[in-house]
This record gives sequence, structure tokens and C-alpha cells, in this order.
Amino acid sequence: MADPPPAPLLALRGIGKSFLGVRVLDGVDLDVAAGEVHAVVGENGAGKSTLMKIVSGGYAPDEGTVEFAGRPRAFHGPRDAQRAGVGIIHQEFNLLPERTVAENVYLGHEPVRRGLVDRREMLDRTRRLLASIGETALPADSRVGRLGVAQQQVVEIAKALALDARLLIMDEPTAALADQEVELLYGLVRRLQERGIGLLYVSHRLTEVFDLSSRITVLKDGRRVTTVNTAQTTADELVRHMVGRELSSYYPQRAGPDDRGPVRLTVRGGGNRKLRGVDLELRAGEVLGIGGLQGSGRSALARALFGVAPFTTGDVELDGEPVRLRSPRAAMRAGIAYVTEDRKGEGIVARQSVLDNALLASRAVFAARSGRAARTARVRELLDAVEVRAAGDDQEIRFLSGGNQQKVVLARWLALTPRILLFDEPTRGIDVGAKSAIHDLVRRLATDGAAVLMISSELPELLGMSDRIVVLRDGRIAGELPAGATEEEVVALAVGAVREAAA
Repeated sequence: MADPPPAPLLALRGIGKSFLGVRVLDGVDLDVAAGEVHAVVGENGAGKSTLMKIVSGGYAPDEGTVEFAGRPRAFHGPRDAQRAGVGIIHQEFNLLPERTVAENVYLGHEPVRRGLVDRREMLDRTRRLLASIGETALPADSRVGRLGVAQQQVVEIAKALALDARLLIMDEPTAALADQEVELLYGLVRRLQERGIGLLYVSHRLTEVFDLSSRITVLKDGRRVTTVNTAQTTADELVRHMVGRELSSYYPQRAGPDDRGPVRLTVRGGGNRKLRGVDLELRAGEVLGIGGLQGSGRSALARALFGVAPFTTGDVELDGEPVRLRSPRAAMRAGIAYVTEDRKGEGIVARQSVLDNALLASRAVFAARSGRAARTARVRELLDAVEVRAAGDDQEIRFLSGGNQQKVVLARWLALTPRILLFDEPTRGIDVGAKSAIHDLVRRLATDGAAVLMISSELPELLGMSDRIVVLRDGRIAGELPAGATEEEVVALAVGAVREAAA
């Protein structure tokens, strides 16, 4: 007689949760075995984050039971869950910018010697921890506020690992990581599995889900739709469970040769502290994709064109006329819009309303009171046109999903009727349904005559959306690829596996 299977490390049964009478979770069952990666997927609002907060002690369930390590548990807050062996990597950063990496990693459980914090030991532990995840170049004594988005995400990962968790929840852990950093995370996940640690992995990136997990649970409208073995399902099936349509509908049709208009933007020999000798043309009616590794100069290019960190050498022309883009205000007045990669830090004002956020650009460009009512009416029309889902335009934007926040940012820029739109990671941290809506909006803008430059770390998105792809490496253009290029061709240019395009 075969031995019964071991009890799961985590078992959720009939979990229900409501907020202000709104049902957020309804009868959810889920379990995770020791050493298993169990992925949880679904659109924004499906209940994923709420379920993770219940597991990690942030919320108490209204109904159902939580069993951890074979016994019923009722966590009385996150610290209680941490003491039991549950760690979580949050989707949004939860770091103290004025403190060092080490101080953040060991916040609340600092090593002590003779009644005082042992800073040398704390730094040594942090260095060892960072080395274990392949981040030897990240100084343990660096102030977190000086780090880039990707490095801050690595600190979040190290912070969770320092708690010695038996179950680790990863809620969108790679949302801010470049491709090579994602590979480091893959290695870390596999090492954690080997040590018997169970992982709950929440991600919108289906490639990661298939690469890492052994089982996948799909949530929709607060209910569990299905749990499947990863090896026995496909991306198309998962998308149908989540949003009711095929994966192939992610990307709208590309522009044809006759759809592209005249050259709208020209850069010749553009350079600054992070860019060198950039030659670039962007046409009306096209989506020009920008690829490359983290630190290759992709975001620096967008920020130079928007006047945040302007070109100090070279020439820029708009519609054939020389232009000096020395500030964001100058760029906006020239008809350039910029959707930043850091939506939380730079894209929105979290405690202001949807309407106030959508009016930010208009108020910056048009200081006069005259015409204010008309501009406000126009912004409200645009919020409706991009289908922002909110309780009202007076609702604080922080309460909206990532996809709806991004739509508000888009409405802000569309109010200026821009000629050129710069998108830096436009769908980062957004679910598959909202991604499709953003993709359609981007393509529609190009079809209506705008010139679109789009940066993306997600190769399927870069390939699916771009009419041409320019790849950067070390602040220079490494080459250009046509529509229909392969992932291998993009990566080869990004890492220098092929000879650079002739200058």
C-alpha cells in the first residue's frame, strides 16, 4: 500500500473576504507543498493580492481556514506570520529610502552585540545574502534612495529572504527587473525549492509562470476558476480562464508600409552622460520599439527626448525643424508626451484624485485660467474614452488598479494632442486584460498619426507591438531589426553577440 502524500505546507479552505459589503474573495481553496512553486494568476481585481495578504497576516479571512505546517493558524498580523515562517515580497516597494541596504534588509531584527546594533555583522550578513542571489555588485552600505528601480526590487527580495521563511510569497517580484536580473531570480527560486521552501508566485508574466511553477491556480472575480498542472496546460488556456479570449488577441495589427507617414523626429549624434552618438528616426504612424538590457540607455533616451536629462551633444529635429528640448515643459510644448516606467514614483500623485492626475500636464502647459473649464471637460471625455474604471473622477488614484492608473496617465497626455509619445514600460505590473487594452490604445494613437517610441523589457511585447526595433547597448545603438524579428536576434544585439550596426 502506497504511503499517503505528505500534508501540504499551506492549505487554504473556503477563504472568503469582503470590504464594505463588496465580496473580494469567495470560497477559495489552494494548497502549496514544501519545495513547490505554485503560481497564482488572474486579472487585476481578481483577488490575488488580497489572498496573499491573508496568507501573510495582513488580513484575517471572514470565512474559511488557514493551515500552515499541518496545524490551523490565525495570524494576528504580519509579524505573527513571519515568526511562523511566512515571508512576502511585496508588489509595491516598502523600503526606507534614507537608510542603507543592510538597514532595510534587517529592519526590526538587527544583529545585536552588547546591547547595540552590530553594524559590521549586519553589513557582512547582507553582503552574504546578496551574494547568494548573485548581486555582489550592490553595496550593502548604499542608501536605498540612491538606487534604481531594479536594485530596490532586489533589496525587497533580500529583505524577505533574511526572515528565513518556510513559505515565501512573491507578488510580482520581477515587475521592475531586467531580463538578466530575472535569470538571477530564477536561480534563486530553484535554490529555495531545493531547500524545501514552498513558494506562492503571483505574476502577470506568463513566461515566468510556465518556467518556474509546477501548478497554477487561476482566480477571477474573487473565485478560484481552476488549478492545473503547469505541464498539462498552455498560455492560451490560461488566458481563456482569466479573460475569456485567446492569447493571440494581445497584440493589434502592425502598421503596413502605407500606414507610415513622414519622419517626425530625427536625432543625429545625440549624447549625454549616458548616451553616445545616437542616430534615430521616428515616423508618424509607427511604433518604434526600443530594446536592450537594464542600464543600456533605453530610459535615458526617453528622458533625453523629454528634456529631463537633455542631450548635450548632437541635433534634434521635429518635423524637419531644429528644436532644443532643454526641459519637460519645452518638450510638452513641442508636442512630446512621456509615460514614465516608474508609475508610482513619477507617474501619479497617489493622494490626488483621478481628475487632478489627468489634468497635471494641461495645468503645466496652460497656466492661464481662461479655457480651464473646456480643458477639464476634454479630460473627462478622455477618461471615458480610455475606459478608466473608478468610483468617480474624484476618487484618489491610489485606489485604482495599475491598469486604470496607467489609463489616467494616458488621458493626461492625450489632452495635449501630442505628436510624439514616449512609453517606458507601459504595461509593467498590469494584468493581461489591461495590457491588451493598453496595446490597443497605443496602436490606435499611431494609426491616428502620432509617432510612438515604446520601451519594453518584455520581449513578447516588444516583438508583438513594434513596427521596427532599435536595440541599445552601453548607451549606443547596437542595431535595428524589422517587424517579425525573433527574441534571439534582439538578445544577440543586446548582449553584443553580433557585430554592431555600422554607424
